[in-house]
Amino acid sequence: MEVLVRYHEIALKKRNRASFVGRLAQNLRRATCDLGEVKTVSLAGRISVTLPDGASWETVRERFARVFGVANFSLGHRAPLDLAALTPLAIEAVQKAEVRTFCVRVRRANKQFPLTSGAVERELGAAIQAVTGLGVNLEQPDLTVHLEIMKDRIYYFFEKLPGPGGVPVGGSGRVAMLLSGGIDSPVAAYRMMQRGCRVLFIHFHAFPILDRTTIDKTRELSRQLTRFQYASQLLLVPFGRVQQTIVASAPAPLRVVLYRRFMVRIAERIAVRARAKALVTGESVGQVASQTLDNIAVIDQVAKGPILRPLVGMDKDEIIDQARRIGTFEVSTLPDQDCCQLFMPRSPATAAKLHQAERAEELLDVEDLVRNALEGTTSESFRFPSRDATVPASTEVTVL
Repeated sequence: MEVLVRYHEIALKKRNRASFVGRLAQNLRRATCDLGEVKTVSLAGRISVTLPDGASWETVRERFARVFGVANFSLGHRAPLDLAALTPLAIEAVQKAEVRTFCVRVRRANKQFPLTSGAVERELGAAIQAVTGLGVNLEQPDLTVHLEIMKDRIYYFFEKLPGPGGVPVGGSGRVAMLLSGGIDSPVAAYRMMQRGCRVLFIHFHAFPILDRTTIDKTRELSRQLTRFQYASQLLLVPFGRVQQTIVASAPAPLRVVLYRRFMVRIAERIAVRARAKALVTGESVGQVASQTLDNIAVIDQVAKGPILRPLVGMDKDEIIDQARRIGTFEVSTLPDQDCCQLFMPRSPATAAKLHQAERAEELLDVEDLVRNALEGTTSESFRFPSRDATVPASTEVTVL
């Protein structure tokens, strides 16, 4: 089986193009590594992927549709660089299709080929029509016979299946994601992967004060998201003690903002040691009390590096639609006991002031709380594809 994979955005990278193409080829091999030996060859503007004959096209199609950097792909058939040799092969393939109309579309990457694209379309189209009697429809054909004329071969195929576009995962560095069990943060993680980032997941939980449902959800979300980056690590940070201390010492309206400031502090420590270049959250301006511009500004004051918010301008319906498309919505909507709902005040501050937050934190041993949370953090690793998609690591965080 040979699949032609085309890219678009990568082609604009100029001096870095070879690196991105190499990364895309590597990810295509990783996405299908359980199907047998996979070989990739870089061609003009595309990658040829050869898989074992026994590989399932349905499986390959599903996997390649999730590989970031892929614009579209096709199940290709190879023919000699000779129109006379190609013609009977194309006619035989068209005869097997139950269609009434067809057309021929040619892309000539090899400009030394003696016939122009238009001439090939006319000659091959006439030959197919003469044998099959099918009608020609250049606007809305039942079947399109695609040809790509390369340096030493011709490929013919009948469909271009869409990929997710973007940049190959791993091409833009690593980020650390504050992953909750909700709808938003998995979508934010997906969007960062689409921009080529490898995402480290960090989840804050309140077990054993609350039950393990949010941990279980986040574990499943990590497993789902690993389908897009092939290897993931989930760090589970105990946050109950931080919350109890805040509740005992700080004004109730400030609790949510203070929770978030501590999460940023802890996540940033992890990010630095994991060599992540930024933190990522699933926040969208104005969606909930902690996500007003005033509160975001106060929360960001504790960060020493960038905090990225890929959903910042999206509304809830847009986020839900994307969650459904990527397959995380059903898991995200399962009931759980999220730590952010613990000790939630009746009227959380929507316009917190920096001096208020700093005054409240003067009553807390910030460094001790951060250190305690880091010491209690555990780690789990995920792989895709794998028979056992989650492989628990030791109780020590491997990135710390």
